[in-house]
Amino acid sequence: MHNVEFALEAAWQVLAMGLLLGAGLPAVFAIGIRAMAYGAGGAAEVDTTAAAHPVGRVLGWTCFAVVVIGVVLGITYIVASGLGLELSFGHGYPTLEEK
Repeated sequence: MHNVEFALEAAWQVLAMGLLLGAGLPAVFAIGIRAMAYGAGGAAEVDTTAAAHPVGRVLGWTCFAVVVIGVVLGITYIVASGLGLELSFGHGYPTLEEK
């Protein structure tokens, strides 16, 4: 009976990571694109001279930074596991440690 619980727990973790990385990072990127369009001012369909919104640019660049950090950490995790290392967040920031 414990095997079923272990399998369901592992399936839940895989599902959560799939949603986070498979749909979460592209969604954050899309929000960043939308925020940058808001930060540029105006509209794509209508030629207006609406003022640019600096909050949109800040939000857009923040979203892009989150996506880049996620991608870099993912690549670091894959490379570290291939080299026999482990990506750890024990010190408050990511470090590579021996397994």
